[in-house]
Amino acid sequence: MSRIPLLHTLLARPAARTALRLAAPLTGIGLALWLPAAAYADPGAPVHLVVNSLPVVIGNLRNWIMGILAAVATLFLVLAGVYWATAGGDPAQVERAKLALRNALIGYGLAVLAPILLQVVQGIVGG
Repeated sequence: MSRIPLLHTLLARPAARTALRLAAPLTGIGLALWLPAAAYADPGAPVHLVVNSLPVVIGNLRNWIMGILAAVATLFLVLAGVYWATAGGDPAQVERAKLALRNALIGYGLAVLAPILLQVVQGIVGG
């Protein structure tokens, strides 16, 4: 017995089989003609990346690091909440939630300290 009786019933009809035999190649041809159109899309104005000094690079790096650390800390904070909510009184699960919460707070602390740490690095490098 078929696992999908409706599909088996539909494919038993000759008209449905003919439609599927036509639909597959037409879909492939349509995609082959449509996908290259993205190459002709308007690229817009050119992007000028002006990075001519070390302080600019370090400033950009600081912004990226702060964003990534804040995102990871937020992920850990959400995981801690999920662990705590689903603990159900299990001490091991509660400890796991506390550890995730501690890691989230450490991540937020690093995100806040990232500008200070990068200023120290900038001072050492001489930027």
